[in-house]
Amino acid sequence: MNVLNEPESNTGSLEFLQKSQLGMDSESLLADLSRYYTRMLGRRTLRTDTPFLYQALVYALRDRLMERWNDTNIVLERDKARRAHYLSMEYLMGRLLHNALYSLDAVGASSDALEALGVELALVEEAEHDAGLGNGGLGRLAACFLDSCATLGLPMIGYGLRYQYGMFRQKIVDGFQIEEPDLWLRDGFPWEIQRLELARTIRFGGHTQIIQDPDRGERHMLVDTRDVLAVPYDVPVPGYRNGVVNTLRLWSAEATDEFDLEEFNAGSYTEAVEAKTAAENISMVLYPNTATESGHELRLKQQYFLASASLQDVLADWHKRYGEDLTEFASRNCFQLNDTHPAVAVAELMRLLMDEHGLSWDSAWHITRSCMAYTNHTLLPEALETWPVPLFERLLPRIMEIIYEINARFLDEVSIHWPGDNARMRRMSLIDENGGRSVRMAYLAIVGSYSVNGVAALHSRLLTEGLFRDFAELWPEKFNNKTNGVTQRRWLAACNAPLSRLITDTIGDRWVTDLDLLEGLREHVNDTDFRERWRAAKLANKQRLADMVLERTGLALDTSMLFDVQVKRIHEYKRQLLNVLHAIHLYDRIRRGHDEGLVPRAIIIGGKAAPGYVMAKNFIKLIGNVARVINNDPAMRGKLQMVFYPDYNVTAMEAICAAADLSEQISTAGKEASGTGNMKFMMNGAITIGTLDGANVEIREAVG
Repeated sequence: MNVLNEPESNTGSLEFLQKSQLGMDSESLLADLSRYYTRMLGRRTLRTDTPFLYQALVYALRDRLMERWNDTNIVLERDKARRAHYLSMEYLMGRLLHNALYSLDAVGASSDALEALGVELALVEEAEHDAGLGNGGLGRLAACFLDSCATLGLPMIGYGLRYQYGMFRQKIVDGFQIEEPDLWLRDGFPWEIQRLELARTIRFGGHTQIIQDPDRGERHMLVDTRDVLAVPYDVPVPGYRNGVVNTLRLWSAEATDEFDLEEFNAGSYTEAVEAKTAAENISMVLYPNTATESGHELRLKQQYFLASASLQDVLADWHKRYGEDLTEFASRNCFQLNDTHPAVAVAELMRLLMDEHGLSWDSAWHITRSCMAYTNHTLLPEALETWPVPLFERLLPRIMEIIYEINARFLDEVSIHWPGDNARMRRMSLIDENGGRSVRMAYLAIVGSYSVNGVAALHSRLLTEGLFRDFAELWPEKFNNKTNGVTQRRWLAACNAPLSRLITDTIGDRWVTDLDLLEGLREHVNDTDFRERWRAAKLANKQRLADMVLERTGLALDTSMLFDVQVKRIHEYKRQLLNVLHAIHLYDRIRRGHDEGLVPRAIIIGGKAAPGYVMAKNFIKLIGNVARVINNDPAMRGKLQMVFYPDYNVTAMEAICAAADLSEQISTAGKEASGTGNMKFMMNGAITIGTLDGANVEIREAVG
């Protein structure tokens, strides 16, 4: 029987799938790995200097994930469960192989299978590139949410863009940051499944016509548009040993027509592929440089492309399962906007519900405000996106019309609440009239959502008392706090094997899904054997990191020193400069002989500066200059070292957080919304040196 076409059937179909599941033992994995390596990838000799062994192992694992993926989707369709749809411009996934092996409890079996071929699993894992789908904490938070929802069995699909180029690969040349393209897809991405049958058409430009529909009355229709195809690629997101596999759906931009054959035949080769090139640019690179007008436009295109494709996808799935009745749509669906980037989804859902599905304004607005939720990630007003009205009107004319209407109705509501308060109306308007008219995207997200959350208790309080005070006074029930978190499965259990084994030996393994159980370690703080094993685990992790630093920079770190670590985006408010000044202060003390009581430390700093951020790039140069002076001074031997770790990414952090003794979280107070690096370091036993900012406040409350 074809179980995939019977979503409404009983559990017999699930039982059929489960009975046919592929073996998870080393012999079964070896057989499938060998088959993919020889028959699909066409390789005859065993080589570890190519990505093919890695790819063969991924295909073997993907088959096993596919079975669980199908099971999960059948259950979702049968149970008609409420679904969450996470819209994010970033997913900082890191490497997926080890995470999948760990989630499937297949690390040992895979290691044994490869051992039979004379190959180490760690060597195969090194062939995987970090997925270039994100930049910093925003994207890593999204990735952790995906992991946690799958582990909790919550039905959630992540929507993002399939960037061909990631942020950039960072090289340090003569102390300066040099950006190189991060073509992370160059060896393929064997985890993904292309879903051509689910492609959606995204329309830019054009103009609106009002037509009389005999069934729906007056309708708005976009004509003379420039269309782009959004093609989805699905990536499995496995839960931790529970059989659940959720989905990350990434949209890739393609031309609706490959090229103009007439232009080509006439010899105009460049013009013939112009539409194709323009379309593909949309998903070409993460964070195009918005310093130029074309980069500014491309960024808005990316945001609308993500929002429109994702919303069309959800509505099409609803239509397939329930028809045109949208009565229960809001109660069955939630769209979580990860920061301001996808805020245009509010207006786009209105457009789809009214123009494509024939709903009235009031019905569409009720649905929209009942299923949209907005997470704010910044207290910096300059980081809240605004878009020039002329750009919006040219690129998204129908969306601009809808935003005008949302704003007019919203300001009516404000004027009723605060009669005659024109200053407040100007402050709260979705259109900023100061210095050229622009659309305030954060305000659109607030007005169109039922929930607005900050990402740490302090941050949420400051939002309601400052940045969004007017809105909080109007709708206090909308505002709430959801402190950021990280998954302990990747950031302790999987990345720190020595400490993970010690914790499990001491309190059992349930902490992997219930982090509160780490409280049980308090009883063992005075246990001599426990403390010795803890120190041994830390030393092993420090040696692993020292080997990586030596390979990348040529500096041999002294593992007997305290590893004092600050790794994050290079920014003035993150205060890497303060850390450098402290290093200079320590250097000066040691040189003057005032080093009594100083514990030897190795200062490790890493992170990327945005290509156009001159001050941040100067910080990197300064760090390198100070490090060179310190490391070349014989008086510092055994007392002080300093290094800049180049091309910091998720994979590097997995080694760094496990090895750190001290965690620098020294942002300017009131500027850091939450932070997640602080949690990764604390979870792995580092002491936090930090300002009372963001989640540092709550961490201190929890651990002292």
